[in-house]
Amino acid sequence: MAIVTASAGAGIGQATVRRLASEGAYLVVSDIHEGRAMKVAEDLKSKGYRAIAIPCDVSRRDQVEELVKGTVKEYGRVDILVNNAGVNKPKPVLEMDEESWDYIVNVNLKGVFLCCKAVLPFMLKQRYGRIINVSSVYAWMPTRHGDACYAATKAGILAFTRCLALEVAGTGVTVNAVAPGLIPHPYMVKVYPEEVLRELESQIPLGRGGRPEEVASVIAFLASDDANYITGETICVSGGWYFKA
Repeated sequence: MAIVTASAGAGIGQATVRRLASEGAYLVVSDIHEGRAMKVAEDLKSKGYRAIAIPCDVSRRDQVEELVKGTVKEYGRVDILVNNAGVNKPKPVLEMDEESWDYIVNVNLKGVFLCCKAVLPFMLKQRYGRIINVSSVYAWMPTRHGDACYAATKAGILAFTRCLALEVAGTGVTVNAVAPGLIPHPYMVKVYPEEVLRELESQIPLGRGGRPEEVASVIAFLASDDANYITGETICVSGGWYFKA
């Protein structure tokens, strides 16, 4: 069974719960928006999949612990964790206030730490687990669009992934990351002006932004037994954007 954070929006998270459900996983649709999470879970159940919704703000330890507790109560175990929750408030460093910085760090980086820490006791006990952290090409690529804090958190996720993978190596638990490039979805349109998105898309060797389903397919692979011998790695899903840069 799988927990996917921030999986109620029309982006990578929802595409991931739908892909994992199609692969036979039992799902926990988790999102800060309870109503949206319930809607996605109900839709999955209407299609014959097993799913529940548990609201969670990943930056809050108490809510993360309740998420995992509710998961284990429902399914008896937790096999897969996809840390997809992420936010951005682009501003140049000189214009960014401390409150915005803390908000981005708490969701993007602290949230990954809290979720991993909460599931690991169960994964270690059952000697099986798959943790997949969602980073970004901005972990490597500089940007002029006010993304310094966001990029720092996404780079931090990669370092955290490698260190945690080493800590749990040999226990049956693997820890990997995916680094999406430009994956247009409704939230992104709210964050960046349309002209910025067009500029970014023009830089991609494959000539287009990616689809959430294309990232979800890589996450599903890392969550599968086909990836048993992969840990501490990052797979970039960017249409060639990263190597071009």
